[in-house]
Amino acid sequence: MILKKKNLKIATILPYKENYTIEKASAASLWVSEFFKKSKYKKNNFIYGHTKSKNFLTSNYKNINLKNLKSKLKSTTSEYANKLIKELNINSYDLIEIHNRPQLLFKLVKKVKCRYIFYFHNDPLSMKGSKSKRERLKILDSVEKIIFVSEWVRDRFFLDIDQKLLTKTEIVYPSVFKQNKIKKKKNIIFVGRLNYSKGYDLFKSSIIKILDEFPKWSAMSIGDEDRRSIYIKHKNHKEMGFINHKDTLRLLNESEIAVVPSRWEEPFGRTALEASSCGCVTITTNRGGLKETTDHSILLKNIDTYNLYKEIKKVIINENKRKKIQKLSRKNVKHLILDNTKIIDQIRENCAPLSSFIFLKKKLKILNLYNQGQKLNHRLYNISLGKKFTNGFIRNNHDVLEISDRDYLKGNKSFNIFPNKNNFQNFLIETFKNYNPDLFFFGHTNNIEANTIRELKLINKNLIISQWNEDPIMPGLAYSKKNITNIKLYSNLIDHNFITTDPSVVTEFKKKKFNFLFVPVDRNIECFKVYNMRPKKDLFYAMSHGVNRAVLKEGSEDDRLSFLDKLIKKIPEIKYDFYGFSNRQPIWGNDFNNALINSKMGLNLSRGKPTKYYSSNRIASIVGNGLLTFIDNKVQLNDIFSKDEIIFYDNILDLADKIKFYAKKDAIRKKIAKKGRYKYFKLFNETRIAKYIVDISFGRKSSLF
Repeated sequence: MILKKKNLKIATILPYKENYTIEKASAASLWVSEFFKKSKYKKNNFIYGHTKSKNFLTSNYKNINLKNLKSKLKSTTSEYANKLIKELNINSYDLIEIHNRPQLLFKLVKKVKCRYIFYFHNDPLSMKGSKSKRERLKILDSVEKIIFVSEWVRDRFFLDIDQKLLTKTEIVYPSVFKQNKIKKKKNIIFVGRLNYSKGYDLFKSSIIKILDEFPKWSAMSIGDEDRRSIYIKHKNHKEMGFINHKDTLRLLNESEIAVVPSRWEEPFGRTALEASSCGCVTITTNRGGLKETTDHSILLKNIDTYNLYKEIKKVIINENKRKKIQKLSRKNVKHLILDNTKIIDQIRENCAPLSSFIFLKKKLKILNLYNQGQKLNHRLYNISLGKKFTNGFIRNNHDVLEISDRDYLKGNKSFNIFPNKNNFQNFLIETFKNYNPDLFFFGHTNNIEANTIRELKLINKNLIISQWNEDPIMPGLAYSKKNITNIKLYSNLIDHNFITTDPSVVTEFKKKKFNFLFVPVDRNIECFKVYNMRPKKDLFYAMSHGVNRAVLKEGSEDDRLSFLDKLIKKIPEIKYDFYGFSNRQPIWGNDFNNALINSKMGLNLSRGKPTKYYSSNRIASIVGNGLLTFIDNKVQLNDIFSKDEIIFYDNILDLADKIKFYAKKDAIRKKIAKKGRYKYFKLFNETRIAKYIVDISFGRKSSLF
């Protein structure tokens, strides 16, 4: 598990037109204030907005004064954003929550480095900054989580967008407290804007007829409208105007029937929820999110005066039905503040920056992508770093899912001569969605597209991505240029790079992202102890012109060939067992092991100029299997191994002398080889290397030696 930070510091940003006051609070303000009061993070949660009133809903409110509210020349949104940017950067928050203003989000994410949660209270397709598919994808890419007030609002957001991205979203409904039961009055109530879209004209026509027919009943309207044209004139009807939320709930609690006849697609329908929780028989429509408010409302079959009148009349006449619905409504409140506050706090915890946590998760899910060599009949199993990484991860109690990109592409060519990389991108993305790893670890590939990496990060913002490369990075080697190009392809898209050359050699990239990785040994692969055996040969060396070729490449020039030729001439009496040399083909798999253990000593000679700490993966095979190993001093591995663990040479003459000496000194040779193997397994075994990779990837300090 991850130990959550106890006191997250949270900034909640309201639209500047949202009035966070007791007298004028509407849906978004009520949402924020009610969930704030029960949150375990309320001590460090500050709410920002704009109002000229001083009677704030909660004491944690910070008002942003604005000068351009009525200006036609200057943008109020820009002024609001600029003042917020300054405030947020000064106070350094763990999370910033933005309500209902996509354009404000886009301005803040450019200037304030933080984790963001965005809340949609309205139809995204009707709001500036989220109307287009591109804008909505940009919001998804900018935040840790999007919270919607209803399923209907979320469905609108995902119009023409891949439904699998739903994993970045949650629905948290506006909520209420259960209300204490009080004596009801024969009253019918309407709460909301007094306009056509809210169905106030329908309420007018129906209620006048009802009040005429049932004179013992009364009605009231709560709300206002700037351009009002609908008025109800009846002696039993009372207009209350806009009143505060507390008084509204009291009047709902006293009323028998509440009417919510909306024509427009309500994002949720807070009034319907509140009326139902207060034990009203709630008559409503199925527009937008209204059907998600309660399971005990009466839905109008047709949104017209006749049907509204008919439904009101039914519940007035049928008292038993009325009481039954009221009882069920009050008893089965669908969305409660206490429950949903816990959900919001949990979302906040999961979205907060990983670096602010103490990382205690002992069992990670790791997606390990590398060339498994299935197409090569697994002849590379004993030199495969990817396999050793998997073994190490598993032995450290992590779960690992392996993908072999090259094998997938070879096996999925369909009717094409060349493999379709688009199919592989889809395969990788869909696999990722199903597995949802904590760490994506890959090496030696150029088959992953940059957009695929971006999409993986979009699906899981807490994902850590690291790549590894075991090939040389050194001056003057043409092969290194190709290797650097391969590394560069992803180096700026990912979190960490692991290379088998000391990072001080790397000049092409930002060094802070590069970490040294020593070739690991594995107890089930490097399982021999040659110093306890009776090998027939003196010196083993194996090279190739590429693991995928498997055979020598004609006309290939390699400095190693010249070096080996000179070495043999200097000490012809030594029993050599060289492969990939002098027309003797390379060997692989079990043949490699059988040849290896038949020699007392091994030469660790890599292509190119000796470079700090770099060695091909042969070093694990020869040291790890207990052969006395010779390494050029200029590789500087004497920083790690001592002269009584590995034999270091200065030049070819020095090497020849030392080979000749140790070939005859079996007792000394065995002692040094044994100590070298012991040191190698102590420092660079597969479980220790795997732990080092995980530690570095997740931001913990770690060293190999």
